[in-house]
Amino acid sequence: MLVGAGAIGQQRDISKDTLQLDEVVIAASKFEEQKRTLPFQIEQVTARQIAFRNPQNSADLLMQTGQVFVQKSQGGGGSPVLRGFEANRVLLVIDGVRMNNAIYRAGHLQNVLRIDPSLLERVEVVMGPSSVVYGSEALGGVMHFRTRNPALSNDQKLLINANVYGRYSSVNEEKTGHFDVSVGGKKWGILTSLTRANFGDLRQGNRRLAAYPNFGKLPFYAARQNNQDVAIPNSDPNLQIGSGYQQTDFYTKILFQPSANAKHTLNVQYSGTSDVPRYDRLTETANNLPRFAEWYYGPEKRFMAAYHAELTRPTAFYDQLLVTTAFQDIKESRISRRFGNNLRTSQLERVKVYTFNADALKKWGRHALKYGVEAMHNDVFSTAFRTDIVQQTVVPSSTRYPDGGSQMRYFALYLTDQISFSEQFFLNAGLRYNAVGLKANFIDKTFFPLPFNDVRQTPNALSGNVGVVYSPSVKTKLSALFSTGFKAPNVDDLAKVFDSQPGSVIVPNPNLRSEFTYNYELSASQLVGNIFKLEATFFYTDLRNAIVTEPFALNGQSQIQYDSKLSQVTANQNRRQANVQGFNAAATARFFKNWTLYSTYNQTIGRIKEEKGGTSPLDHIPPSFGRTSLTYANQKWQAEFFVMYNGWKRLADYKLDGEDNQLYATPEGMPAWATLNLRASYEVSKNCTIQAACENLTDQNYRYFASGISAPGRNLVLTLRGRI
Repeated sequence: MLVGAGAIGQQRDISKDTLQLDEVVIAASKFEEQKRTLPFQIEQVTARQIAFRNPQNSADLLMQTGQVFVQKSQGGGGSPVLRGFEANRVLLVIDGVRMNNAIYRAGHLQNVLRIDPSLLERVEVVMGPSSVVYGSEALGGVMHFRTRNPALSNDQKLLINANVYGRYSSVNEEKTGHFDVSVGGKKWGILTSLTRANFGDLRQGNRRLAAYPNFGKLPFYAARQNNQDVAIPNSDPNLQIGSGYQQTDFYTKILFQPSANAKHTLNVQYSGTSDVPRYDRLTETANNLPRFAEWYYGPEKRFMAAYHAELTRPTAFYDQLLVTTAFQDIKESRISRRFGNNLRTSQLERVKVYTFNADALKKWGRHALKYGVEAMHNDVFSTAFRTDIVQQTVVPSSTRYPDGGSQMRYFALYLTDQISFSEQFFLNAGLRYNAVGLKANFIDKTFFPLPFNDVRQTPNALSGNVGVVYSPSVKTKLSALFSTGFKAPNVDDLAKVFDSQPGSVIVPNPNLRSEFTYNYELSASQLVGNIFKLEATFFYTDLRNAIVTEPFALNGQSQIQYDSKLSQVTANQNRRQANVQGFNAAATARFFKNWTLYSTYNQTIGRIKEEKGGTSPLDHIPPSFGRTSLTYANQKWQAEFFVMYNGWKRLADYKLDGEDNQLYATPEGMPAWATLNLRASYEVSKNCTIQAACENLTDQNYRYFASGISAPGRNLVLTLRGRI
């Protein structure tokens, strides 16, 4: 029996690393490629970086890159934004399987938290439209998460790797424990992982701007006493009561490698939570009392079982073939009750997703052809009821999605080609055909007299891209890219009923059409010696048929009664055109042998072109943001001082009837902020690593744009890692 050291937590001497432009990436085409030959902007995060940055969840993992903006509505929240696109306009992929399903909403999503960062081998973020390879919804980009595989032995002895860690964070009394073990023979291997996390109520920072001395404070919270709702004064207004939750993640991978040219993997994943309080809704008030006594997501559960085959024996049709088939079962619910009202509303959703992908690579002379097929089917089941918490009676209620069930199907074919004209010049081009079908059935019209019984759509579209790369030397790369994106309306876009904000209700719009993007970008990368690297990307995206939430009329009425409140009727509608433009810059400097300075900056602007002339703000557009860090590393130590920063988001740049949540901002918008942070890791031995961090050293009070919960205050993090 052989015992090997796990990869997580091992230090490295960065003085021996060299800056380069030819990193290997996978997410751009699903096959390994050199980054310097591609016109796409791709951000990578390795397992070592994840372990050192030590994020509480996968949303924080993305935020720590300094190139992905993340919005949060609650402690158990985290909605990534790529180039001004969010939620169901960006794509989540895990181990080659799409996570996006028919009810991914357009507002803010926390589904990325259903990915356990503890077992990730690599994360790749492709910025900009990626519809040729990934299809609908990849308008802003793709976040591809790859989990570790079992390690196989080189001889007849078993190879065993194991990792364990425990982490404590003071700001929310986080207690996380993780264990994984990999056992491998020559042909068979199994990897099993278990993570349990307990997050308490989140404490916000105490240092506020003088202009907003009470911003974010929670003066009182709702409680139930003697069968009555009461508002309890909060003795510590910086403690955001109602933001804690628990999560369990379990992963198992079984690998069978009968030969050097074939791999078969069975991948089973489960993620489940406790109730997750919707903190932003719990802070809303009416008549100086809480608006809601209860508002929480019921336990969220994600189950996935996937089979993956990789064949690398060349044939006439492929040099490498990837086949993936998967089943996903997703359960989520929303439970709410108004303050002083005994009726609790429960809306329950279940989505079953079946997917099949086949992707092939064939090299032919100067050409590297990649082609494939994708098929996916979604079944959506939606139920709802109301419970009198005193009388314990149950009556029907309006469902969030059509009560007769909904289905979505996707089918696509694609072909891409990379032509290597020389070692300096590369042409990348691709084309994809997308066919989508949607069917939603409305049966019970007791609550909403909708003027239709069902909705059916069968949109189809072509997506394409063409990009050129010129690399006159290994130290210089210039590229230009034109790409198109496509997003068909899903069940959430087209058929939901929901109060998106106080006094407003979203209703179905059967006339909603697909969104299209036309993206232009220029990128440049330059190495100076082996000590400095500069990367910059400029992009302009033309968004056609932009889906935005606007005032609407239902049966000729602009206002209706919803949840016992007269509400403005709104619906998702296509606006003629919008545009998003911006740039990203990143600089790396390696000096004094063990020191590295790294900095990023991102700026995005989005506007809707009005039919009567002029423009108005597009929602989901973050302010300027970035990250700057100074890192020291040797064989035993690694330490980092870093600054996270955001610019102002002025109220004039908010889309007031959209998803920007001005309700949770100051009267002027969301203020600029910066935090100072310090972390370190020490390898006591090859089997033990200690980590410590102090985040938000100055205890700043701040919020990320569009967020309904304040960010963490000063936070002490302690972690102990072991491995065999």
